[in-house]
Parts: sequence; structure tokens; C-alpha cells
Amino acid sequence: MGKRRRVAERRKTNPAVLGGMIAVVVVGAGFGVYALYGGGASADERTSATADHKAVKTGPLTAAEVRTASTRFLTAWRQGRTAEAAAATDDPSAATALLTGYTKDAHLKDVTLTAGTATGAKVPFSVKATVSYQSLSKPLAYGSSLTVVRRPSDGKPLVNWHASVVHPDLKDGDTLVTGESGTPPVKALDRDGGELTTAEYPSLGTVLDGLREKYGKKAGGKAGVELRVVRGKASEAAKLSDKTLVELSKGTPGTVKTTLSPKLQAAAEKQVGKWPKASVVVLRPSTGEILAVANSGHGFNTAFQGSLAPGSTMKIVTATMLFEKGLVTPEASHPCPKKYKLAGWTFHNDADSEIKKGTFKLSFGASCNNAFINFAPKLSNSDLTKEAQEVYGLGLNNWAIGVPSFDGAVPVQSGAQMGASLIGQGGVRMNPLNMASVSATVESGVFRQPYLVAPTVDHRTLAKAARTMSSKTQAQLKDVMQYTAAYGTAAKAMSGLGPNYGAKTGSAEVDGQKKPNGWLTAYRGDLAAAGVVQAGGHGGDTAGPIVAALLKMGG
Repeated sequence: MGKRRRVAERRKTNPAVLGGMIAVVVVGAGFGVYALYGGGASADERTSATADHKAVKTGPLTAAEVRTASTRFLTAWRQGRTAEAAAATDDPSAATALLTGYTKDAHLKDVTLTAGTATGAKVPFSVKATVSYQSLSKPLAYGSSLTVVRRPSDGKPLVNWHASVVHPDLKDGDTLVTGESGTPPVKALDRDGGELTTAEYPSLGTVLDGLREKYGKKAGGKAGVELRVVRGKASEAAKLSDKTLVELSKGTPGTVKTTLSPKLQAAAEKQVGKWPKASVVVLRPSTGEILAVANSGHGFNTAFQGSLAPGSTMKIVTATMLFEKGLVTPEASHPCPKKYKLAGWTFHNDADSEIKKGTFKLSFGASCNNAFINFAPKLSNSDLTKEAQEVYGLGLNNWAIGVPSFDGAVPVQSGAQMGASLIGQGGVRMNPLNMASVSATVESGVFRQPYLVAPTVDHRTLAKAARTMSSKTQAQLKDVMQYTAAYGTAAKAMSGLGPNYGAKTGSAEVDGQKKPNGWLTAYRGDLAAAGVVQAGGHGGDTAGPIVAALLKMGG
């Protein structure tokens, strides 16, 4: 029933929808008659006059106003007075559509709302309900919240309407539906035939949902009955897809085999768990098989779908371009000035370091920014974009790995932004899957699109790069990456993993973060991996140990 779409999040809280028979239990401070009918104005309230002399209340909301507006909304909702509840919001049309659909489409009844203590204009509340479909029923429970705002036209306090008011998993434009699932469940297997479950591998929730969406019908399963979020257009554009909230009956699963290694997957889960926001991907350069994917946050698959500035790990692609153009060689003398001005911007190296006399390889190993940015006057605006697309297969939006993925972005830019792109800032965006593929391409000399499910399963076509780097360029890249792993910024993390290895660290500055995102991408033999720790600090100290620990295990 309905079309399932890509899933980009999963949570464990049980959902519910509000409709049918509803009772309200209000707890916390002051949800009583006084709140319903107002209490006196506080010293913080202000009014202003419009051109027709109508008073418009302005200023911060009082506690009484918050209580009154939220109680009015919750009371009308629990009594089934949909139009009145919608009128208590700042978007009656959207509220009416969503609230009306809950009883009809989601088949929920006996809903109890329990309001908690307000924090400013925000009022939390919990929901208990029963989802009932034909002869099936299950109890549900979840928490949500609402925020009260002033209507600009007259200052009246109203509930700020978003679909998440009714359930936190809903985005604006989404709906809730109970019925036969559009897609049968799947049993996902690792490369050795063992079943992959979120109980054993918590990171795989979004991956397993993506596999169900892609292969549920093809794998021969039978759909069950469930309560699920059906995504709207805005969610689809954000690559979110239908999300199962509650299964009333499981159905019969089909079977899909993946390329994941149980040993490496378990280790990846353990490694990212050391940080609040860490992600990693391991793959095999000779084939493109994805051997592990893990995120410490389980609501979004940053490892496959993240869009983050990769920092200095992008210098691998930049160096490839410089080598191919004959602008530099690893042993060529190439200074890295402390400051470099480009199109009105002044670029600095980390800690204002500089290399007055040294080779390009030394600057690569030390990750000295201006040794790359000072090539900008010799480059066309599109050179880096073409290099990323034509040699590394990045930024073309055509990877087909078996589940949703973001394939990187290297937009054509000019001036200072082009210079920033050379060091993985500006408009460049990547994730660990993309950067693991970059190291894999260096190791093998050929771009092989990563995949989680073999293309023979569904006869899909994998992406290919327009051209292959020369053996000379590959040797130069391996030279500078091996130097970085042995003597440069990755040496501490990669200690003991040589000699057939290479690495590049990265630290990407992000507005509003005190510490940069730390990256490391590397290869060792027929393994390649990349990881990022958000707001963690330098890549060699954060993502480095994660990646190195997995490469040390071998394939």
C-alpha cells in the first residue's frame, strides 16, 4: 500500500497518531481554568498600534499565553474538533490536512495526551494510543512537543505548526498510513551468509531499510501490515524515504546478500562508538565491494549520505590534477608560504606554519595548504571538477551501490572559492564512502564504483570513470601518500601498517564549530578506508585511529 522510498533515518521510539477517542491528561505547571481564560498581563507584554488603530501585542510571550494557546490546541485535538485545533495554529490548512488524516488513514484511536512543564514557549507532551487495523491492534507511545508563537498580524499566541508537532518523525508534507506495506521485508545477509540485524550492528538500521526499499519486492517476500511515515516531496528531495514505525504483522521476508564482512563490520561499530559523531567506510579496491559501514549516530547514514567538506583529504584529487598537468612532481622544490593572497582572500596554513625550502612531497605530507592554493593562477575554474569526475567518478550522481548514497560534489568555482576547493573547502562536499573510494582508486589505479549488493543481483549498471590515471601519476600519488603515512601527519595513526600503504589526513573548518571535522583516508594492500569525526579536531588524532584499526585487521 503506497510507494516506499529511500530511508535515511530510524529511531526506536514507538509512534502513534492522534484521532478517534482522545483523552487529555495535563500535568506540570498551571494547565487549568486560569490558563484557558488568561491571567493578567505581565510587565514584558507590549502593544503597538497599526494604521487603523488596532492594538497588536508584541514582545515575549507570557507563561499564561503559552499555557492558554497550547491548552486550547491540545483540548480541541483530544476532543476530535479538528477545525478548532487547526485554527489554534499558525497554518490551519496544513494542520487540518494532517490531523484529519490520522483517524482515517493511520487508524489510531484511544489517544491520551499528557502535557509536561513548559520551557519558555516550548511545551512537551507525551502520547499514548492504539493503532487498530482490521483484526490487528497494538499499543503505541511516543513523546512530542509544540512551540507557541505570536501571529504577526495581531500578536495572538498560536501553535507554530509543523508536522513534527504530532509525531517527531514526521517532516512537513509527510503523512501517516496504516495498512499493507508497499514493500515486503527482507533478510539481509553478510558476505558469509550470516544475518545482519540492528541488534548486533546498530549502525545498519538505515542500510537495512534501504535494502528493503530496493530489493523487498525483487527478493520474493510478502508484505506485512504496518504503521509508517509516507514521505512528501520535500522529504524525497532530501533523500528521506518511507519509514516503518510499527509492524502489526511481519509478513514474509525475502533474502538479499551483501558484501559486508561480519568481522570488519563489528570492528567498525566498535571504533565509531568511541566518538559522539563518527563515521567510517571500508572497501576493497580491487572490486569496489563495501566491507563495512558504521556511524556512531544511528538516525542518519553520514557514511553514505553525508555532505561534508573533506578538508585536506581532497588534496589527493588536487595532487592528481597537478601531476597530470605536469605542474609539479613529488621531488620538485616547492615552497609553502605562511600566507597567500588570492582574489582578495588571504589564506593561512595551520598554526601559520610555512615551508620555505622543501619538496612538494614534504608539503603534501605536512598538509601545508598554500603549497596547493598557490597553483590556482595556473588552473582553469573547471579543472578540479573535471579531475574529480573523469578520474575518480565523483560528483556525477550516478553511483548505484544498492542503497541511497551521495556521490560527492565538486562544483566549478572561481577566484578565492576555487582556491579553497583545492584544499577541500569552498563548495566541495564528500562523505567517508567517497573518500574511501578516492584512496581505493589510488591503490588500484582504476575507479571501481563501490557497491553493497553485487550488480548481478538486479542487473544494474555500475558507474564508470571517463578515463584512468597513468601509471606514472599513480606512482607519484602512492609516493606522496606513503610518505604521509610514514613521516607526515598520518604517521602516528598508521604506525606499523607499512610498507604497502598510503594515507592523507584532513581537518575541515565548519562555521559555528570550535573544533574542525577530522578526516583520514588511507589504503593498505587490498583495503581502503576513510573516516570522519565531526567537531573532533585534527584527522590524524581522531579519524586516524579508527581507520588504522580497521586496515590493520586485513580483509
